[in-house]
Amino acid sequence: MKYRRLGNTGVIVSEVALGTMQFGGRMNMGNLGQEATTKMVKLALDRGINFIDTADVYSLGESETLLGNALKGLRDEIVLATKVRLPMSENFNRSGATRVNIMRGIESSLKRLQTDHVDLYQVHGWDSNTPLEETLRTLDDVVRQGKSRYIGLSNHLSWQAAIALSLQERMGLEKYATAQMYYSLVGRGLEHEFQSFAQYAGLGILVWSPLAGGFLAGKYGRTNPPASGTRFAEAGQFVPFDKETGYRVVDTLKLVADRHGVSPARTALAWVLARPAVSSVIIAARKPENLEDNIKAVDLHLSEEDTKLLDSVSDPGTPYPKWMVLQLDAAEDPRPRVLHPERYADGGPWKDLRGTKWSG
Repeated sequence: MKYRRLGNTGVIVSEVALGTMQFGGRMNMGNLGQEATTKMVKLALDRGINFIDTADVYSLGESETLLGNALKGLRDEIVLATKVRLPMSENFNRSGATRVNIMRGIESSLKRLQTDHVDLYQVHGWDSNTPLEETLRTLDDVVRQGKSRYIGLSNHLSWQAAIALSLQERMGLEKYATAQMYYSLVGRGLEHEFQSFAQYAGLGILVWSPLAGGFLAGKYGRTNPPASGTRFAEAGQFVPFDKETGYRVVDTLKLVADRHGVSPARTALAWVLARPAVSSVIIAARKPENLEDNIKAVDLHLSEEDTKLLDSVSDPGTPYPKWMVLQLDAAEDPRPRVLHPERYADGGPWKDLRGTKWSG
């Protein structure tokens, strides 16, 4: 196993983290019971994983309960993360990033996980119905009360995260350390703004669904749709992407994977692991052999040619204003070529659209 810092903290976490959405039967995302959950947790720890991520909403608390049982006697050996914000019942006050729901949520999660604290407590998404100051002050209280060591965000737009960090700085509150975000070869929207923002702000990105709900494992194609009993057949397409683009990506994944004698899934994970600002990639599986294969992605080194192939086939294009920012800051401004010549060794981060005279 290989390890990285958790964002700007001093905590060290494994490059891949164990995801737990498949634990429990109320979300139809894995349906693993206690015996299978305990087996998966033991396998992960035996292979060097020291970071486990869960959420209160996963199977409406069942995932946390199963995980808590599996971690008896092992809790202090791992970095444990959970989340709050999504609905836990039809009672509308059991949803959102309100003071009421966050304080009730952390207490409930700690009880299910059988621990007096978690290491990372994350807001599962932006809450447009609650004052941001209320959310941030409550999260600060959670840390000051010793119920979590750090806090993180998940599924935010760049401006939402930026405002939150600015308020935390101004109000003297505990700052977000991580951002749990979706990122994969068929979902590269994170690159448009959030990834560079995370680098600038020192947020560690925790990648969820790096295999796009299992699609990038390469089992399905144009002529072989998901069979009954598979995650895709049971739960549907977990993240949105253009299917035809997805099939082209999988074709290229298989080509690159064959070069290394590994699976497409391991190749897709290795690609994500090599991206900027990533602290850890969350992996999950229903079968031990699939978890084993995913873990081995930390040892797979993709060549420059491999990466270019995968980048090209999955290229989502560059939306405005990012392309204009790159044009002005990386192509037309002569200073970066002098200050950072290494960035231009292979042509630079952006092709000059206007043919400016600057050569560096």
